[in-house]
Amino acid sequence: MGIVFIPAWFAGRLMPGLTPARPRAGRFRVIARMAVAAVALMLAWNPSNAGAASPEAFNPSPHAIEIPRWFKETFLDFREDIAEAAAEGKRLMVYFGQDGCPYCQRLMRVNFSQKDIVEKTRRHFNAVAINMWGDREVTWTDGKARREKDFAAVLKVQFTPTLLFFDEKGAVVLRLNGYYPPHKFQVALDYVAGKLENKIAFAEYLRRHVREPASGVLNHQPFLLKPPLDLAAQRKRSGKSLAVLFEQTQCAACDELHREGFAAPAVRKLIGKMDFARVGLFGDEKLVTPDGRVLAAREWGRQLGVAYTPTIVFFDEAGKEVFRVDAYLRPFHLASSLDYVASKAYLQQPSFQRYLQARAESVRKTGGTVELW
Repeated sequence: MGIVFIPAWFAGRLMPGLTPARPRAGRFRVIARMAVAAVALMLAWNPSNAGAASPEAFNPSPHAIEIPRWFKETFLDFREDIAEAAAEGKRLMVYFGQDGCPYCQRLMRVNFSQKDIVEKTRRHFNAVAINMWGDREVTWTDGKARREKDFAAVLKVQFTPTLLFFDEKGAVVLRLNGYYPPHKFQVALDYVAGKLENKIAFAEYLRRHVREPASGVLNHQPFLLKPPLDLAAQRKRSGKSLAVLFEQTQCAACDELHREGFAAPAVRKLIGKMDFARVGLFGDEKLVTPDGRVLAAREWGRQLGVAYTPTIVFFDEAGKEVFRVDAYLRPFHLASSLDYVASKAYLQQPSFQRYLQARAESVRKTGGTVELW
C-alpha cells in the first residue's frame, strides 16, 4: 500500500470542521479525526480500481456551494466562538446553508465577491458555516449540544441562507431569513457592526439607508383586499387562509414581485386559494388584525418584527401566523410558499425545505421545469 497524501483543502471539504482556525484545548481530537479519515481513505483505495468510479470516491456535487476560505473552521461551540470574536473586537456571524441552494450560491458568488462587503465582513465579524442537514455537533450558548440538522430544526430555519448575528454576550441581535441582495446586505452588516440594535429598529434603519431605483408607488393587483382592512371579519367571512403583504413605495424588490412573481401562472393559480391583503409597512392607516386588534399599520409591522420588504406573512383560518417569507424570492419559491400554506402541508411537514424538495421532484416527474433562479 502506497502513501496517500491528503491536501488540507481536501480534508476540510471531506470532513468540515476537521481543521480549526486556531489551536484550542481539544486540538488532539481534531488530529485524531483527521488520522481516522486518512486511514479510511487508504483502506478504501484499491489500485486495481483506480480508473473506476465508486460510491466512496470524492465527487463533489455540481451544485455544491463553496464557502469562502476566510470563514472560520471551529469546534462549533458558540460560547467559545462568541468569546473569541469579542476578544478580537468582532461579533459572530453564523451562516446556515445547503448544497443546491441558488440563494446560498448568490450570497457566496455575488455578495462575497464584492471587495467592500468581504472587507467589511472580515473586519467586523468572525464567520462560521453550518450545514442545515449536517451531523457535526453544535453547542449553543446554553451549553446544549445538538447535530447541525437538529440545531437548524430547533431554530426553525426555513430558508437558506439564514444568518444569525450575535452580540458579545451571546444574544442574537439580528437574523436574516433568506437572501439579501448586496445593497441591503451591506446595510445589515453596518447595523450589527455599529451595535445599533438598542438604538434603532432594523426595519427603520433599512428604510433610512437602503437606496435603490424603484417605482415609488404601491403596485395595484386585482386580488388585493380593498381598504379599510378588517382582517378579523374577512377571516370569519371567507374561511380561507390569509396572506398579508408588507410593502413600501421605494422598494425595487416589491416592484419585481408584482412584475414577475405575481405574473407567473403557477403563482396566479395559487393566489385564488387564499385572501390577500396589502399593508404599508410604515403606514399610519388603521386596520383590524386577524386576531381582532385595531392597530396602525406600522405598529402591527413592528409587533410582527417585519423589516424586509416585500414580506408575506401567512395566517390560518383561526388568525394564527403559520409561515412567512421575509427575504428575496424568485417565482418558483414564491409559488411553493403559497402552496405550502394553501395545501396546509405545513401541518404534516414542518420543514419547508423538505417540502420544497418533494415539490420540485414532483414537478420534474410530471415533465415540468423547475427554475430555481
